[in-house]
Amino acid sequence: MTTSPEKILFLPGASGNTQFWHPVAEALETSVAVQHMGWPGFGNTPADPNVTRLEHLAALAIAEIDRPVALVAQSMGGVVAVHIALERPDLVTHLVLAVTSGGLNLPALGAMDWRAAFESENPNLPRWFLDDRTDLSARLHELQLPVLLLWGGTDPISPISVGQRLAQLIPDTRLEVFAEAGHDLGSTHAKAVAQLIDNHLGRVTVLEQG
Repeated sequence: MTTSPEKILFLPGASGNTQFWHPVAEALETSVAVQHMGWPGFGNTPADPNVTRLEHLAALAIAEIDRPVALVAQSMGGVVAVHIALERPDLVTHLVLAVTSGGLNLPALGAMDWRAAFESENPNLPRWFLDDRTDLSARLHELQLPVLLLWGGTDPISPISVGQRLAQLIPDTRLEVFAEAGHDLGSTHAKAVAQLIDNHLGRVTVLEQG
């Protein structure tokens, strides 16, 4: 029987925007604590010279987990969330992954190469992130927890084929596709996303924390 989470930890994408998930969090009907996390060196969160890879971001998030937690993650945050769930399966009860690579090889699945344009638009992002090629595909079968995949039908960065491949590799998975949505579906479809998350968590009631 799946353990109910006592906290929801929202993880942003590479923008590091800690406000990204706020509309979803505010629309939830679940009554567990909510926390929004930032990434050192991304967005408005000060850089940390000791953070030089995605595993380090996962370690920072794990340090914030003091009770059973559901992880809701956007894009790059989804790779971090998978790292966390693999490292601490005793603490992570549910995963919600939105338009992420999830640790897959995106070019092989038809994704466009977004890095050059993203670097041009975000010149202060850590270089190590742009060079990251994390591949967790061989370990995804280890995720023995309910996983909700959220995808946009018009997203060129992480196309539906990525979500479909994750659904094949992760044992307990449900894929929901928003046909007209793009890479920012978490903000453009906040109410619908919140309803899906409520259902995914078993409609357990929201206290804002942190």
